Amino acid sequence: MSDNLTLPAQQGSADAGSPSTETLLKVEGLTKHFPIYGGFPIRRKVGAVQAVDGVDLSVGVGESVGLVGESGCGKSTTGRLITRLLEPTAGRITYAGQDITHASRRELAPVRSEIQMIFQDPYSSLNPRQTVGTIIKSPMEVNGIDPAGGREKRVRELLELVGLNPEHYNRFPHEFSGGQRQRIGVARALALNPKLIIADEPVSALDVSIQAQVVNLLQKVQDELGIAFVFIAHDLAIVRHFSQRIAVMYLGKVVEVGDRDSIYNRPRHPYTHALLSAVPEVEIDGEDDGRERIRLSGDVPSPIQPPSGCRFRTRCWKAQDKCATEEPPLVQLSGNRGGHLTACHFPEDPTTEDRGEDIVLDPALAALEDDATQ
Repeated sequence: MSDNLTLPAQQGSADAGSPSTETLLKVEGLTKHFPIYGGFPIRRKVGAVQAVDGVDLSVGVGESVGLVGESGCGKSTTGRLITRLLEPTAGRITYAGQDITHASRRELAPVRSEIQMIFQDPYSSLNPRQTVGTIIKSPMEVNGIDPAGGREKRVRELLELVGLNPEHYNRFPHEFSGGQRQRIGVARALALNPKLIIADEPVSALDVSIQAQVVNLLQKVQDELGIAFVFIAHDLAIVRHFSQRIAVMYLGKVVEVGDRDSIYNRPRHPYTHALLSAVPEVEIDGEDDGRERIRLSGDVPSPIQPPSGCRFRTRCWKAQDKCATEEPPLVQLSGNRGGHLTACHFPEDPTTEDRGEDIVLDPALAALEDDATQ
């Protein structure tokens, strides 16, 4: 195994391994700390939740980038920072060559229509007092867009595009199923002909059979309209199906990023290995699939006081003293493809083959499994 560092992230293509296509979105050192106040009668800042801490990411024109990680790692916050629904604490967001990090409301007006978001909950993101036609038409009214044939015609075209009956124009959200509501959310996001869509776990609240329909719909939209996506999800199988590149986040930081084949077949970061080992596989004829299984101990550390050095070291089986004192940079390791960047002092071999035995870091879990086999 070789851990020689050969290419720093800032010297790579668009900072985070983007392809040779034109870069649409570029995020550098993106940071969001939510202040914590305490004290009485005088309130003062006593700490901060480090939700996102120095994220580098890029998205090419028409490209789909997946963002994966455990709950609480900062994926959704990153998405909201990119859309400027949240104000960044530090870092830089560049869209189509324009710095929009701290742009005013007036400066953001031309960009708002080009960056849209699909929310996780398909019901709470829709106004229950408005009809479907009004919900989808509202973005056009706010931005003063009058498409050919009128807004109602455009709404009916969008409903048909996402697989709904145009005659549902006057229905309310509660009259639709969860999958249909999410299709309404997709239609609303498409109303302004965006160039970039942030999809924040768009299928996690849906049944498995409906998830495939929505993902295929998004893929169809991307192919036909050339829209770039930042696809945030927990399900690694769905991310692999939809995204061309994947970034793995842990406790507010990107620990590995690369093309789909590199991340799923040649991962280097121990946390990426642990995530992939957790993906369930169906056993055929009762035979073990031979994959490694990695069961991490404990929960994700608090983002209020994250571990020093490498933030994954408290749950990593390869951690050494260096991991506690030096934060590993996001760099290309020798032997990796161009754009495949990893933040680890002691990376794994570039393979997902069986280790020969499970890695169990939780003694309590091991004891329970021993009792179950006796």
